[in-house]
Amino acid sequence: MSVYIIAEAGVNHNGRLDLAFRLCDIAKDAGANAVKFQTWKTEKIVTRSAALAAYQMQNIRLTNASQFEMLRKLELSYEQFAKIQSYCNDIGIDFLSTPDEEESLAFLMSLNLPVIKIGSGEVTNIPYLRKIGSYKKPVILSTGMSYISDVDIALRTLHGAGAADVTLLHCTTNYPCPMGEVNLCAMQTLKFTFKCNVGYSDHTLGIEVPIAAVAMGAKIIEKHFTLDKTMNGPDHKASLDPAELKLMVDAIRNIEKALGDGIKQPNSSENKISSVVLKRIVAKFPISIGDTFSDENLTVKRTDMGVSAKEWDLVIGRKAYKNYSIDEPIVL
Repeated sequence: MSVYIIAEAGVNHNGRLDLAFRLCDIAKDAGANAVKFQTWKTEKIVTRSAALAAYQMQNIRLTNASQFEMLRKLELSYEQFAKIQSYCNDIGIDFLSTPDEEESLAFLMSLNLPVIKIGSGEVTNIPYLRKIGSYKKPVILSTGMSYISDVDIALRTLHGAGAADVTLLHCTTNYPCPMGEVNLCAMQTLKFTFKCNVGYSDHTLGIEVPIAAVAMGAKIIEKHFTLDKTMNGPDHKASLDPAELKLMVDAIRNIEKALGDGIKQPNSSENKISSVVLKRIVAKFPISIGDTFSDENLTVKRTDMGVSAKEWDLVIGRKAYKNYSIDEPIVL
């Protein structure tokens, strides 16, 4: 199965539908499987007095704004999201969006999304997880900020409510995430502990870690991208620009090819080369009919005829049934 690459537009549209359409185009051109947004009603997810996170305050260059004010400016309407989905259908890319509360979940389900993507902030939100599971849709669950026990409870809750297919994304909830906080091996811990498909939602700068995640078995990669990193907004700085997104997708597709099927055997190119590279048994000295093959009169060299060197122990001790000159390949 090919790695499913989610280009995370998130809120990098800055509340503008025209920028959302452009982000869809960029994701499609880069070769991503899906472009993902975030859907919410501001008054349903945050109080009016909730403070900004430090990275949000720095990235939007404001010190006195609240989360409520920031999110209200970034909020798109349900009508606009319906237009975005229609646009994605037209250009041939999957539309996804993370619902941040139940009303938006119900709206997105009315659009018949193929999968429900749950953000890390909902791992411990038991009633919300039950609601999500009740739709019996495939689920992708990010696991930032959580202990393995939290993930266990979340999975049991989703399965118990009806979600049969859940993929877990390892994630570090920090923007940008320092390399020392990635802990990519935890993705494999999730896979081995819960016996499910896993992936990686990346917040590091650059593209190295998502590529490494694919080499380690990630089935889904999610990565933020933007039109321009210098734009004003909470997530632009920690996102890929269009060229970087394309580089990441291309690199992941190359890694997929390089991973292969896991069967250790020569490929067709090697079979052509092996005939002139792998060594065969030849006469070290002239050998007469009836002589016994031994370590003293045989050696191995590159040649395109004769018995493979791997048959050495089968040849030693046999009698020669013909005369051999020096370097002549041995035949049985």
